[in-house]
Amino acid sequence: MRWAGYVVRIEERRGVYRLLVEKPEGKSPLGRPRRRWEDNIKMNLKEVGCGDMDWIDPAQDRDRWRALVNAVIKLWVPSNTGNFLTS
Repeated sequence: MRWAGYVVRIEERRGVYRLLVEKPEGKSPLGRPRRRWEDNIKMNLKEVGCGDMDWIDPAQDRDRWRALVNAVIKLWVPSNTGNFLTS
């Protein structure tokens, strides 16, 4: 998610931005659609309770995006991870 915030803040004509944000063109293969980076970001925001917001707007603001990323990381990483020597 940190990388996505960086990519959104760079210029729109750059290839990395287009790869992250735009929809793929051409024929799609049969079966379930592939998961895109943007889909993962939306799922992470939904876990934090911000699923209905557009993720590109908060990513433009570094402080706001950092707060969202830290909230998602707190959900993934248990709070006692660094205390394995003291337990």
